[in-house]
Amino acid sequence: MVMIAAGAIPSSATANSPIVSGPTRRRLPEFTDPERTVADDEDGKDADAHDHDHDHDHAPAAGAIGAPKRTVSRRLLVRHGKGGGGRWGSKNAWMRLLPLVLLLVLAATALHASVFPERKDVVLQIGNVRDEWSSWTLENTSRIKRRPNPPIPEIWMNPNNNGYEQCISRPKGDCQTCNATAGYLIVHANGGLNQMRMGISDMVAIAKLMNATLVVPLLDHKSFWTDPSEFKDIFDVKHFKEALKGDIVVVDSLPRHHAKIRPLQRAPISWSKVKFPLPGRGILRLPSSTERRFLVLQVSYFRSFGNILSRRKVVEFTHTDSRLANNGLPPSIQRLRCRAYEALRYTRDIERIGGRLVDRLRNGSNHFIALHLRQALNGDMLSFTGCSHNLSAVEAEELRAMRYSVRHWKEKDIDSREKRVQGGCPMTPREAAMFLKAMGYPSATSIYIVAGEIYGANSMGALKAEYPNIHTHRSLASAEELAPLHKYQNRLAALDYIVALRSDVFVYTYDGNMAKAVQGHRRFEGFRKTINPDRQRLVKLMDQLDAGGISWGKFQQRVRRDHADRLGGPYERKVHRTRRHEECFYANPLPGCLCTKQYKSR
Repeated sequence: MVMIAAGAIPSSATANSPIVSGPTRRRLPEFTDPERTVADDEDGKDADAHDHDHDHDHAPAAGAIGAPKRTVSRRLLVRHGKGGGGRWGSKNAWMRLLPLVLLLVLAATALHASVFPERKDVVLQIGNVRDEWSSWTLENTSRIKRRPNPPIPEIWMNPNNNGYEQCISRPKGDCQTCNATAGYLIVHANGGLNQMRMGISDMVAIAKLMNATLVVPLLDHKSFWTDPSEFKDIFDVKHFKEALKGDIVVVDSLPRHHAKIRPLQRAPISWSKVKFPLPGRGILRLPSSTERRFLVLQVSYFRSFGNILSRRKVVEFTHTDSRLANNGLPPSIQRLRCRAYEALRYTRDIERIGGRLVDRLRNGSNHFIALHLRQALNGDMLSFTGCSHNLSAVEAEELRAMRYSVRHWKEKDIDSREKRVQGGCPMTPREAAMFLKAMGYPSATSIYIVAGEIYGANSMGALKAEYPNIHTHRSLASAEELAPLHKYQNRLAALDYIVALRSDVFVYTYDGNMAKAVQGHRRFEGFRKTINPDRQRLVKLMDQLDAGGISWGKFQQRVRRDHADRLGGPYERKVHRTRRHEECFYANPLPGCLCTKQYKSR
C-alpha cells in the first residue's frame, strides 16, 4: 500500500500527464533527511542564485525526462515555468519555507499514526501477555515443585518383574496346518468356570496336535451350580475365533455333511491321574527318566488321535480338565496354551459390568484388595476339606453330613483341628483380617470379597469389624444391572474374576481353580501384586498370639518377614515328580509364556 501526502498525485496520473504544475509534485516518499537537505542548500546558495539566473534565460520544460536530478529541497524551492512569480535564491526566502517543510514532516507522522493506530497497543499487549505468561509459568512451576504427587505406599506396589515380559507370539510362517484339517473335534468342558477355562485352553493345544478343527466348546451343565449358560453366553465367540485363526480353525457347529456322523467318544488320559508302578515297590515318586518318556508319549498320544480323526472324521472328548502336563511340552504348545487362554475374553456385557464394579471400588483413585475366601455360602469347600474352625457345632455337623453325601469325595473322616495346623484349611475371615492388618493395610481399605456370600452365621463379624468397607458384586451393582446374570453362577463368577484380575492386590486364602487362574493371569499381565499367605506358619503364629505367647508387634514382624517373597514376583514354575505337588501351568506360566528381553530377541 502506497501512502500519498495531501496534494500528491498517484503515480498513474503522472505517467499519463507530461506536465504537472508546481506544488502538486510534492510526494511524501521522496523525503529524506530535511535537516541534511537544508544544510546542503545553504552551503550552495551562491550556486543556486547562479542557476536561477541561468534558468531564467534557458528554463527547460517542467517534467522533462532529461532534466538533471536535484535534492528534495531544490524540487520544492525551485518554481519552473514563466511567470512563476518571485525568486527563491535569497536567504530570507529559504527561511520562510523552512516552517512549511517541518509542517509536512509533522503531517506525514500524523498520517502514519492514523493509519496504524493499534500498532503500539498491539506491541504493548503482546508484551503484557508475555510478561503474564512468564509470571504464570513461574508461579505454577513453583507450585508443582511445592506439591509433588505423593509416592505409592509400599503395600500397594507391584513386585519387581526382573525384566520378564510376555512372549507368546507364534513363529512367522508357522501356519502350515492351521487351515487344513483331519476332521472335527468336539469337547465337553467340565467343572466350574475357571476349571473349564483352563481345560478349553488345553483343548486348543490338543486340536493343534491332532490337526483338528475345533467346534465351539460345550460347557458343563451338570456340576454343582447346574448353570445352563452356553459358551456364547459367557465368552466372546467372535474374538475367540479371530484370536486363534493363525493356529487352528474354530467353527460354531459341525458342517451338514459331518453332522450325521456318529462321533468317536473318548475321555483323554488325565495327567493328574497317571501312576507309574515300579517293580516290587508299589507306587512311588515318578523318576525323571520315566517322566520324560511319558511327556514324549503324551504328545504322541494326541497326535495319534489325529490318525484316528482322519479315519473317523469326528472325535468327541467328554472331559477337558488336566489333560495336558504342566511341564516338558514343546515351547510352541506352551505358548499356544497362553494364547488360547487370552482368547477366552468374556462377553461385552460381562466386561462392561465388571468394569463398572472396578470403577466404583476405586472411586477416583483409591486402591482396593480382592480377597478370595473359600468359605462360600454353600459350604462345599469347607465340607470337602473337613475344616470347621470358628464355626458352631450345628454348622460343623452340617458340613460333615454334606461330605458323606457326596460319593466321589474319597476322604470322609477328617480331623478338622489337625488339618488346620497342617495348613490344609482355607483361612477364616478372622484370620484374613489379622493377616491383612499385620501386612500393614489400614482399616479404611476397600475389600472386594471374590467368593460372594460366606458360610457361617457370624463368620464375617471379625473381618467387618476391622475392615468395614467390605463389598461384593451384589453390594456394588443394582438389581437391574445384575438381572441378566443373577441366575447364572458362572456369569457371576466371571464378574468376580474381572474384579480380582484388575485389583491392586489379590489375596487368596486357599489353592483352588479360581486362585490358580487369577494369580497366573496377574503374573502374565506384568506381575501384579498377589499375596499367597503361608497358612501353616500363620496358624501357628495366630494361635501363639491368641494364647498370649507373643506380642502384636512380634506377630506383625514375623508375618511380614515370612511373606516378603510371597508377593507374586517372578520365579520359575516348581516341578515335582508327583503331579499332586507340582505347580499348575496356568498358575505360573513361567517358563513357557514369560521371558526376558534377552531371550525374546534370540
